[in-house]
Amino acid sequence: MTIKLIAIGKTDDKELVKLIENYQKRLSHYIQFEFEIIPDLKKAKNLSESQQKQKEGDLILGKLNPSDVLILLDENGKQFDSVAFSQYLQKHMNSGIKQLVFVIGGPYGFSEDVYSRANGKLSLSKMTFSHQMIRLFAIEQLYRAFTILRNEPYHHR
Repeated sequence: MTIKLIAIGKTDDKELVKLIENYQKRLSHYIQFEFEIIPDLKKAKNLSESQQKQKEGDLILGKLNPSDVLILLDENGKQFDSVAFSQYLQKHMNSGIKQLVFVIGGPYGFSEDVYSRANGKLSLSKMTFSHQMIRLFAIEQLYRAFTILRNEPYHHR
């Protein structure tokens, strides 16, 4: 199985980029992982909120294969602790799917088309985080989940 994380817009903070790359490298020891950035929309300031969500949604949907399981990182999604999240990943791995795709939307969230295509929604916290920070948190939690599944000490350091 491959796990893919898709996000809208590049990460501006160089320190965050280093941390994200660090956890990507760690995660690659456990599973095939891809992190794909969809560039920010050009002239987004000229678009309404709904137009921006629709255009970003079209770009997201264009990155998916029909067989992909799509999980949206969404404030109204299901919340897990780290152990339960590792079990959630294990269930997906056991199901025989080829690719599990997590998506971090743009500043206004997702279009209705993306919500319709989604197989689930996941929330990392009831708090609101920047779209830049969520990338790091999502990749770190994926890494943590695999260390839990392998019974490695990272989770309890």
